[in-house]
Amino acid sequence: MNAPNETLEPPKTLRPRPKLGLGNAWIGQEEELLVSQVLRTKRPFRYTYDLAPEEQGTMTATLERETREKMQVGYALAVTSGTAALETALAALGIGPGDEVIVPAWSWVSCFTSVVRMGALPVLAEIDETFCLAKGEITRLVTPRTKAVMVLHYQGVAADMDDLMAEARAAGIRVIEDCAQSIGATYRGRHAGTIGDIGIYSYQFQKSITSGEGGMVVTQDARLYERAVRFHDLGFLRPHHALFVTPECGDFCGAQYRMNELTGAVALAQFRKLDKMRAHCRALSRRILSGINDLPGLEFRRIPDPDGDSGFEIYFCLESADLAQEFSRQLHARNVNCSKMTGTYCQYERGYCKNRATYHPASSPFAKFTEWPAPGYRAEDFPKTEALVHRFVSLPLGVLYTGDDADYITETVREVHREIFAANGHIALE
Repeated sequence: MNAPNETLEPPKTLRPRPKLGLGNAWIGQEEELLVSQVLRTKRPFRYTYDLAPEEQGTMTATLERETREKMQVGYALAVTSGTAALETALAALGIGPGDEVIVPAWSWVSCFTSVVRMGALPVLAEIDETFCLAKGEITRLVTPRTKAVMVLHYQGVAADMDDLMAEARAAGIRVIEDCAQSIGATYRGRHAGTIGDIGIYSYQFQKSITSGEGGMVVTQDARLYERAVRFHDLGFLRPHHALFVTPECGDFCGAQYRMNELTGAVALAQFRKLDKMRAHCRALSRRILSGINDLPGLEFRRIPDPDGDSGFEIYFCLESADLAQEFSRQLHARNVNCSKMTGTYCQYERGYCKNRATYHPASSPFAKFTEWPAPGYRAEDFPKTEALVHRFVSLPLGVLYTGDDADYITETVREVHREIFAANGHIALE
């Protein structure tokens, strides 16, 4: 027990934990207004034949137009989800049974399963310190069966597209850009999603901007656009889309991934907030980085184009997984959010890969492998990826964060760094 006259030091009062959120945190009057307009018209379906083609789908068509204008791309097609967008992009490229698609091992489930759903084989590739597809992997993995590579622009940062495009073109394969986590990010002045052959964005609830679900396909290629339109709408090319492209492909069996007008209304309102959101998060990110980038022992994520990232999340690696876990634990204890905002993970660790199961055995592209997991689908096959993904600490940011929040994060990272590195016998700069 303490002596009666001993003064106890009062417990440290923690700063309240800031509330995470990107587009979902800014849902408000703008979304309500556009949704109300749809309800008043009683036209939630975008194709209504009592209207002229150019008047159909006011919200969805406007979202597509503003996407084309902002992204400086020839064609844009709204669909029901980012996953639907990936399947539509693969179908537009004619990817099917017997084909191979190179996919980063560190990616979201849809990157893998969309390829499998097309009947093609996902071939897993290493990532590098950008947390995106590593240079040299396309060249290493390409075979006569490779038809495309899927480049994931991870969490607001565009991959190193100059090198990857050069490899893909040399290999004679197409490039799909998965920008589900990176709408608005740029690479050397060009928007992510518009550099390869076809790109996709997602409006799922955890993404940068959201309509709950929803997605977008973009391309500069008229033929790919027509094929995408047909695949997403049961093989049809309705009069509205014929305004943008002369029909050449002919009907074929497709899926049904049409975006409705209510989803389009929310996505449109959110899309108009994208620049403001990115500017806010980029300012916070730069403020924090300027205060912690001198700390020894922290290996910061390499950003190929620092002028183009979205600033939604700061990543740094430590020398071991245990050290990174302890760093995150102490940050969390001090009310600093430090869990990554996405469901990205190593594909080879997931049940659908370990089991190689599909909805029907005959649809499986893995049936040719006599033993499983086969080489290329095991953790030991990805030393670069394994060396990165267990050692990182993430600092997610949000649109509700303030400058004071950024300063507190900076101070707390320095404090935790000082304590941990001193405990481990390292010298920390202050």
